[in-house]
Amino acid sequence: MNHFQDAKRVVFKVGTSTLTHDTGKLNLRRMRDLSRVLSDLKNAGREVVLVSSGAIAVGVHKLNLEKRPHDIGGRQACAAVGQCELMYIYDKLFSEYGHVTAQVLLTRDCVDDRIRNMNIQNAFERLMGMGALPIVNENDTVAVEEIVFGDNDTLSAIVAKVVNADALIILTDIDGLHEQNPRTNPDAKLIHVVEKVTQHTRDIAGGTGSSRGTGGMITKIEAADIATNAGIVTAIIDGSDPDDIYRLFDGEPIGTVFLARRGN
Repeated sequence: MNHFQDAKRVVFKVGTSTLTHDTGKLNLRRMRDLSRVLSDLKNAGREVVLVSSGAIAVGVHKLNLEKRPHDIGGRQACAAVGQCELMYIYDKLFSEYGHVTAQVLLTRDCVDDRIRNMNIQNAFERLMGMGALPIVNENDTVAVEEIVFGDNDTLSAIVAKVVNADALIILTDIDGLHEQNPRTNPDAKLIHVVEKVTQHTRDIAGGTGSSRGTGGMITKIEAADIATNAGIVTAIIDGSDPDDIYRLFDGEPIGTVFLARRGN
């Protein structure tokens, strides 16, 4: 069954490890391919929202730092520098395919407050109604512990709920959820469909992501749980080949699909 074919409004999340090389520098070829595919989906009549990580990693490189700062002020500074570069490149790439981008920076208090949440919903609706492609990131420049989402996987699921999306697609550096850790067991079996996120699902998703990202498979599972409980079908797929997005919409068994739970 093709759970994505009829999805009109889709939120995509792309992680730092997918956007960058091992050097920490942006993978421009992959960003171009992703921009091309998302632009084509918009050309086909779908509404697209992109939740993009990468600002801090880009800022670390641009500031010539040896590693990601551990202090709040250092991370905020890197985010401020990196977000400019990230949006500049996205705007340039999407404009080549005839699409206008819009930057949306959020913190948790924005969506937790009812009135501000409604304002955010209205802003997204107007942006998409005008044909813009919103690019969302956590507002790391001002965020402190009390108002952070913690990772952009969680943010993407919350954004999917806010915009009433039909589908959420998480692009990462692994091809989905496996029965065992594929990094240590190359023969680990890929789980193609998850009907419901359970404690067992969380147990087999343990571990962390790459050194350039903040999350791992477990944060993606939690995001899938948030989205599917809101009736939003979710997929975790390998982001190294953005053309796999086409294959997912065509009904091919790409990545792991988490079925939407209706009536909750």
